Amino acid sequence: MPKINFVKYASSMTVILGLAFSSASGVAAQEQPSDKVIATVNGIEVTERELTIAEVDLLQQFAQTPADQRRAAILNALIDIKVLGEAAKEAGLNEDPNFKATMAFNRSRQLHNTYFRKQVLEAISDEELKERYDAEISNFPIGKEVKARHILVEDEDAAKALITDLDGGADFAELAKEKSTGPSGPSGGDLGFFGRGQMVPEFDKAVFELKDGEYTKAPVKTQFGYHVILREEERDTQPPSFDQVKDQIRQVVSRDKYFKASQSAREKFSVEVLDDDLKTKIEELRSAAESTESQN
Repeated sequence: MPKINFVKYASSMTVILGLAFSSASGVAAQEQPSDKVIATVNGIEVTERELTIAEVDLLQQFAQTPADQRRAAILNALIDIKVLGEAAKEAGLNEDPNFKATMAFNRSRQLHNTYFRKQVLEAISDEELKERYDAEISNFPIGKEVKARHILVEDEDAAKALITDLDGGADFAELAKEKSTGPSGPSGGDLGFFGRGQMVPEFDKAVFELKDGEYTKAPVKTQFGYHVILREEERDTQPPSFDQVKDQIRQVVSRDKYFKASQSAREKFSVEVLDDDLKTKIEELRSAAESTESQN
């Protein structure tokens, strides 16, 4: 089973899955439109269903149009598309080889996306995603992470003065709110939990050398300035929750199912690449893709 990298997900199928995801999330995500006729162009019926498809396809183009006018504006654009399409047929442009090739490609692409949506996306259940999550989490590496606060200032003397204040009993969080120049200052310098290697090296080394409840007795210099660090507690590394990575797991499962569906279809339907150079390159690409899938 390919493993999920919960920090960074990448796949050789990203582009084609992105294409299919974007198409599948359009009309299918909305309430199914009807076939009510709302206009005719040269005797050709324009239905609610076609307008809904146009709304998805042209949404970005009409994003700035007021919401109460957008549907009419898109229908107006659809009518322009229809009448110019009729003019193109009258001029014989529908017999142009490039036009025919484009239509063949678009038809196959839409069938591909519809198959992906109905046979892959809609077939994935939450139970299947949870099962995959549980399998991955069972192999989650357990390490240590710490919860810490820090106060960041620009010069060393200011940091030393803060340490003196802390030695005298000052509250760390209150000092951070008052003195820290870092973005965590308003929250008392709270950095939450983090593991080794997530902070810059100097900070990382200092905080993991402390014991729970200790703060650094000397300023820690990094590229950001001078830090005074308080280590609050340590715990075992916590895996992300199911809800946090559910969408990521869905993409991984979809990728796996897409790859299997593609392989199955290539075995079922004859494929012959007649150009020897392209055939060799395609074989290399698919071999590399299979290798990547097995390593993920």
